[in-house]
Amino acid sequence: MKQAKVLNGKEYKRLLSAAKMTRHADRNRLAVVLSFGVGLRACEIAAITVGDVVDSKGNVKSQATLKSHQTKGKKSHVIFLSDAVQDEIKKYLDKYSYRIKSHKDALLTSQKGGAFTSQTIQDLFRSLFQSVGLDDCSSHSGRRTLLTNASNAGINIRTIQAIARHSHLNTTARYISVTDTQIKNAVNLVSV
Repeated sequence: MKQAKVLNGKEYKRLLSAAKMTRHADRNRLAVVLSFGVGLRACEIAAITVGDVVDSKGNVKSQATLKSHQTKGKKSHVIFLSDAVQDEIKKYLDKYSYRIKSHKDALLTSQKGGAFTSQTIQDLFRSLFQSVGLDDCSSHSGRRTLLTNASNAGINIRTIQAIARHSHLNTTARYISVTDTQIKNAVNLVSV
């Protein structure tokens, strides 16, 4: 099976610009940010609730617990939200707080006000990618990009495994893209 493409910085910016041009620009931007900034899968983006990311005082949390029914592996997991992701969630909620009736409500809602499904999130990403000519991407491109960028930043593979919430290290290793330039630079770094 062909793996989803890892995006470079320019491609990511094009994707955010594409989201900005859609009818539900803020919602679609947040979906992209949750994928590329947290590494959430489509099923997790669809299932995440307001209460998962906002505390009882209305503040955006720095970490959230996804319950077993919200994850692919049916195990609860803690996810960490960077300052940038927290800011995106706060901006979104500040603008659309009138739609929230309960902390149990889906964070991202469809045009009709209901929760997304994993498939509709995948369809949303497919549409956004196609609109900027990135046909070899999927909703998994965000996870692969985040994990590859973490590796390129020198973060050790065990930490990347924790970010990905993978049970096995070899699964995490398959997500990380390596280029010929990186290999050449590594060999030059350690050559005698």
